[in-house]
Amino acid sequence: MSNSQKNSAQIGGELEIARQKIDRFRLSLGRHLVEKQDLIDLLIVGAIAQEPVLLVGPPGTAKSDLVLKVVEGLGLGEDDYFEYMLTRFTEPSEILGPLDLGQMKEGRYLRRTEGKLPTAKVAFLDEIFKSSSAILNVLLTILNERKYYQDGKPEPVPLKLLFAATNEIPEHSELSALKDRFCLKAESKSVREHHFEELIDAGLRNESNRHRRLAPWKEGLCTLADLELAHHGLLLRFSEESASHDGGITNDRTRFFPAAVFAEFRRLVETLAREHRLYISDRKLVKVYKLLRARAWLIRGGEVSVEDLLLLCHLGENLRELRLLEEMVPQYLRLKRPTG
Repeated sequence: MSNSQKNSAQIGGELEIARQKIDRFRLSLGRHLVEKQDLIDLLIVGAIAQEPVLLVGPPGTAKSDLVLKVVEGLGLGEDDYFEYMLTRFTEPSEILGPLDLGQMKEGRYLRRTEGKLPTAKVAFLDEIFKSSSAILNVLLTILNERKYYQDGKPEPVPLKLLFAATNEIPEHSELSALKDRFCLKAESKSVREHHFEELIDAGLRNESNRHRRLAPWKEGLCTLADLELAHHGLLLRFSEESASHDGGITNDRTRFFPAAVFAEFRRLVETLAREHRLYISDRKLVKVYKLLRARAWLIRGGEVSVEDLLLLCHLGENLRELRLLEEMVPQYLRLKRPTG
């Protein structure tokens, strides 16, 4: 066995261990929230692919609770995590750090970013669409390029995971670019109607845990390093290409996306565009592929299945589109509608 084969086998073994840890983590989190497993899975898939996830829903539907339990379960240090609730009065310094007055006297425009968004590995921004234009421009640069500008010079940011929440998705055109960066959007719904007793019981347990300063979801099952390893392994797979016996190319798509499922994927994308005017840009299409592969790897450790295509329920740009996709995508795939 060559050294490259040994290294590949070692990485494969480490990835499988990480996959099992992440899988146990997502299922464990589901025991602490009522009927939110699909949303938990979505957050974890986004984390593996390092794609931001937006939760939409009225107050009191566990949006913040979902994210905070994921973050706490990862055991992040204070320096690795940043969270903030935005309002239309939020100043850039609250998100990015205060201006360094000493540097300003020397003619340099620098911020003290320690403990703020530009230095965080994981961030949660509540009511993200209430960002001012100044904050919005910085967010777009961080999400698009993983860069933050200090005194006109780009600096890399360590951000790996961004979760966001909003009570509603506004229609303002100036927010279109930010909305487009969230490939995954999902509605967090009230569960009272169908899970009345479970909701009361779980709420009382949470109140008791909070009073006793307990967090049973902090089981140490998974860390940010496990998610980063998963992302690294996913990208390595994407780069692997070789010649096949029939003279073609064997790559990630031919290895992990069965031809019949890929044809269904293409048909569904074209149907949604034609029948429902859902716009999926070329950039977003590639991101969707990455997310589908991340989900397939997490759930089964292997090939993409038709069930994974339910992720297309989360490609809407507003609440109307999300609800339409939630109804139509399962119908087109002849599958059960997701919950959450």
